[in-house]
Amino acid sequence: MRRLLLPLFATAALLVGHAHAARPMNTDDARIVDAKACQLESWVKHPKGRTEFWAQPACNFSGNLELTVGAALTNEQGATHNSARLLQAKTLLKPLQPNGWGLGLAAGMQRDPRAEAGRGHDLYAYVPASFSWRDDAVVLHTNVGWLREQGTRRDRVTWGLGTEIHLHGPTWLVAETYGQGSDKPLLQLGVRHWLVPDRVQVDATYGNRIGEGSQRWISLGLRLLTPAFLP
Repeated sequence: MRRLLLPLFATAALLVGHAHAARPMNTDDARIVDAKACQLESWVKHPKGRTEFWAQPACNFSGNLELTVGAALTNEQGATHNSARLLQAKTLLKPLQPNGWGLGLAAGMQRDPRAEAGRGHDLYAYVPASFSWRDDAVVLHTNVGWLREQGTRRDRVTWGLGTEIHLHGPTWLVAETYGQGSDKPLLQLGVRHWLVPDRVQVDATYGNRIGEGSQRWISLGLRLLTPAFLP
């Protein structure tokens, strides 16, 4: 395990699907990391036949601009290889307030290192909107976006719909569906738990693609957040 994790964090330091809302959601939210603070989201995802190791650090240097880099390693049939890279910027047009709503804008580029030479990076942009009820005990997230596939030169619509529901104490239920174009949507259901409030979070999820049971997966994640420390 150590031999896998070390190259994972090294790859993440260089530059993953889109960056997402707080683990374990893929549907993004109208929030960013606190000003002058950073976070690290890391997780293990186990689809059938392979295991993926992810790391996605993000920092907010200016107050309203979150920069995210991401990388993943995949272990398949005994071989480990880099499987994704990502660079993204995100800002808020309207911060989310309790019992209110928020709006953001994100854009980035992503690349699979196994792709054909010269393919370039896929480009994407999307608008996350979030809506809060019951003092943030229930939050709904929606995404609408665009993806430019460099390999096929195709433009695709991306979308997501997700929710966070407070269960008890530091424990939350998360559920979402998301997809691209006319592809069958993906579903994910999980639990998020704060070990240290606003600093250390763990989560677990189960996911699948509608109508295709062979694409199911499970994931386990860890999220670390820092206090403000950047200059």
